[in-house]
Amino acid sequence: MAPRAAPPRFGPRQLLLAAAGAAAAALDVCADGWVAAEYARGGQPGWAALALALLAAASVATQACSWLWLRSDPPALRPDVPRWLLAALHLLQLGFLFRCLHALKVGWKVCWAKAEEEEEQRRMAFLSHDISMLRLFETFLENTPQLTLLLYVILQTNKAEPSQGLGICTAFLCVTWSLLDYHQSLRSFLQDKYELSLGSSIIYFLWNLFLICPRILTVALFALLWPYGVAIHFLLVWLAMFLWVSLQGTDFMESPGPEQLYRAMVAVILYFSWFNVAQGRTLYRSIIYHSFILVDSTLLALSWLWCRSPSDEHSYLIPVVSTALPCYLLGLVLRVTYYKWLHPNVRAQQERSFDEVDANGRTNGLEFRSLSVPDLVNKRMQWLAQAQFPVSWPLGQRFLNGAAALESAV
Repeated sequence: MAPRAAPPRFGPRQLLLAAAGAAAAALDVCADGWVAAEYARGGQPGWAALALALLAAASVATQACSWLWLRSDPPALRPDVPRWLLAALHLLQLGFLFRCLHALKVGWKVCWAKAEEEEEQRRMAFLSHDISMLRLFETFLENTPQLTLLLYVILQTNKAEPSQGLGICTAFLCVTWSLLDYHQSLRSFLQDKYELSLGSSIIYFLWNLFLICPRILTVALFALLWPYGVAIHFLLVWLAMFLWVSLQGTDFMESPGPEQLYRAMVAVILYFSWFNVAQGRTLYRSIIYHSFILVDSTLLALSWLWCRSPSDEHSYLIPVVSTALPCYLLGLVLRVTYYKWLHPNVRAQQERSFDEVDANGRTNGLEFRSLSVPDLVNKRMQWLAQAQFPVSWPLGQRFLNGAAALESAV
């Protein structure tokens, strides 16, 4: 593992992973449709309608983001198709699928059609990152609520259908994989950064899984106790997270209206999982967030334990609930282990450089991936990279000022 002076080249392995990601997203949609159909067939139209509503809401929000990004991107970064066709695809909820297919087409050309110019390689990085971001949004807006609904239905009926088992497996994999894919994509945007090793990727995947599972379980148990109370709980916590994100002053979208949409989607992610949106040290914000989620989840679990009747048929869940807290604590331990020993900054420190979110201002500045044409800059990625990897002063500030000057000149 060595620092790289230039972005890694997109190769067959990356193309295979991109195809697997697109196939997993399609499989997840099919699994959700199958689950909804089984609900309707089993005489539960309310559950079927709720499952489809969650799927539709996530799709609409994701397509809206995709369309807003395409409108604000430089023409050279847009697919070479008529604007009306792009609008129609997004209206038909096919914009994200089109992005995936377009990226696979460009990736195939880069890998096999001798189109290995640096411009094509970097353009492929921009396409891949936007897909990673959209997948993250779609996953948390659709899969995590679907997981909660699936667990609630299984606990309510005391039986699990094959479609529900498939839905749970695909949803959990999609949620944790989307977080790992986003993190890897974010790092690939920066030059002179270390990539995640296989061991680091596995630990990153596991600690997210161990932190998300107890959260979803406690919310499902609370829904079992008070189905309509979950909506009130979600609304209150979502409002708190939305306010927290707003106070951090995000500047991700091109205008104030879409920025509120971005903050609303991030608030949904924060209901289930940690997601950094601001520059500076993340340690204290992370401690505040995990403390809040731990207390909130504990109260949800204790509410179920307190209000259930002694003859409750769900008594077998008591051992399961008792493992939720150790599972969450294990996730925190794995996270500390990752940042202490497996994070790429460990290797960077050995090289007398710093490559971590909380580098205490000792970095040598962020070097963004950019194309040779000044206006071909993925501003969304640039903003996220600045938030995740602080820029040192004054060298980093001079770099950012130079990048801003280039962008304002076009």
